[in-house]
Amino acid sequence: MPAIAEWPEWEGHGPLSFVASIDCARLPRAALDIDLPEAGTLLFFYFDGQLDDGEALVLTEDQESWVGARVLYVTADEEVAERGAPAGLKPYPMVSLTAREEMTATMPWHPSVRAAFAPGAPLGNRYDHPVCSQEFLDALWDLDNEVGHQIGGHAHSVQNPVEIEIAEAVLDGEVSWDDARLSEEAGNWVLLAQFDSEDAADMMWGDAGALYWLIRPEDLAERRFERAMFTWQCS
Repeated sequence: MPAIAEWPEWEGHGPLSFVASIDCARLPRAALDIDLPEAGTLLFFYFDGQLDDGEALVLTEDQESWVGARVLYVTADEEVAERGAPAGLKPYPMVSLTAREEMTATMPWHPSVRAAFAPGAPLGNRYDHPVCSQEFLDALWDLDNEVGHQIGGHAHSVQNPVEIEIAEAVLDGEVSWDDARLSEEAGNWVLLAQFDSEDAADMMWGDAGALYWLIRPEDLAERRFERAMFTWQCS
């Protein structure tokens, strides 16, 4: 971590757990669809319930809880210092991962797909088009049936598209699913990273769920990672 940075904390609840780091310089940049820095490290933190047995949850609909998930960008030229986990937190085992290039696809009820094939169709539901046929959905499932860890691309949502959850939160839950503003806002967000439950690291997010961080492209371009939004889903 940066030598002068304090460990991320949710005031009144305690420090966040360190989830993952991404070495930007080692990513296959030609394959990325998001504008990540050419160097430096992204650190992801999340209040995982260790300190209160899961009583306090980080939820998109609860703005006061948003500080329970953070992204910290450490530039390549910053002075850094190794930190131990704060008292009361058991660190997750370190698991080294290697990135590989993969094609990603989203579900037909994602706002961008719906806008292409059935403008005006109900958000989040099937509509009358072959991309909503069971045969096509089965083919999508065969292409990618695991959430996995991912940087950029289309998020592999466990439930409804995570972009819709973020849009609802940004709009304070004041719009219905048939309101065009919700679909428009959902289109303003891209996946920064997702982290699946991981046996090798003793990570279990709810019922075999996943953590997601999304960001607006303009904030990403300005390296305003503190503006990334978080949500999580489980089956």
